[in-house]
Amino acid sequence: MKILVTGGAGFIGSAVIRHIISNTRDAVVNVDKLSYAGNLESLQSVDQNPRYVFEHADICNREDVDRVFREHQPDAVMHLAAESHVDRSITGPSEFIQTNIIGTYILLEAARSYWAALDEVRKSAFRFHHISTDEVYGDLEGPDDLFTETTAYQPSSPYSASKASSDHLVRAWARTYGLPTLVTNCSNNYGPFHFPEKLIPLVILNAIEGKALPIYGKGDQVRDWLYVEDHARALYKVVTEGTVGETYNIGGHNEKQNIEVVRTVCTLLDELLPDSAFKPHIQLLTYVQDRPGHDLRYAIDAGKIQRELGWVPADTFESGLRKTVQWYLENPEWVSHVKSGSYQQWIDKHYAKRANKA
Repeated sequence: MKILVTGGAGFIGSAVIRHIISNTRDAVVNVDKLSYAGNLESLQSVDQNPRYVFEHADICNREDVDRVFREHQPDAVMHLAAESHVDRSITGPSEFIQTNIIGTYILLEAARSYWAALDEVRKSAFRFHHISTDEVYGDLEGPDDLFTETTAYQPSSPYSASKASSDHLVRAWARTYGLPTLVTNCSNNYGPFHFPEKLIPLVILNAIEGKALPIYGKGDQVRDWLYVEDHARALYKVVTEGTVGETYNIGGHNEKQNIEVVRTVCTLLDELLPDSAFKPHIQLLTYVQDRPGHDLRYAIDAGKIQRELGWVPADTFESGLRKTVQWYLENPEWVSHVKSGSYQQWIDKHYAKRANKA
């Protein structure tokens, strides 16, 4: 099978591609416009594999998307390209509207046109898998409530509203045009190669450097944490074994308050960096004013994907977080390139010819 992965240079997308290339015989076409969070260095372990191809293209450009479908003839689409940082969506929502809503619309139309022209065998086997977030469901009220696949949408931020919009578009294209779609909604991911604006990598890297560890409000927001490699396995199961038209919630069964996450990271760093001048690292904790519309609790009921597809997370929060902290300690070069932007120069050097041709 040949799978077209949008946003494959991002955090979750690169994990999906590494999983597919390393653990299956399938081929991957990675479509990414390489925004600030797209980093091809996250794919160096697979980028020389003959089953992997990179296309520097923007899903908001219909000509680019049509060309990719025409040239590569994929059997499935895994749509991960998205603007995903809540704080950025609050200060500048337009990029989120453009990429997450308009980009999804353009991709759906290109996929529909391509799919309609396939022969009957390939047409019946084609899949469009849209990867979304649990944030579309909004805030949970009761302490024992869980998001299920039928929970009503109540997005709170421009980011989650844009993702909710894209989910609705995908389901509408399935209902109206018969496009064979699947939707997944996941909880908070963490793991290696995570861009350092998100909570866990930000805390790790700031603590290593002795910088403040900012936490919103009282740090009592609850999230369900999912190790990114577990998520990649789940996504591949859905696109290859999931039932067309269905939605699957993917969670890690790891509800933690943000303050608990920060304390655990600090404890691990105290252990792994015994000579650090900043021990105990929790002394760097700094409480900051909460962001507008901050949801208090998310929690996923992942029972459906377990029952129907046999997926369960392999990592606990403790095992996954330990691997994550160790990875950041062992890969300072990746971190420095992300922070300095030198990886962008590497992209320009290696892909300028292909970008000009496109």
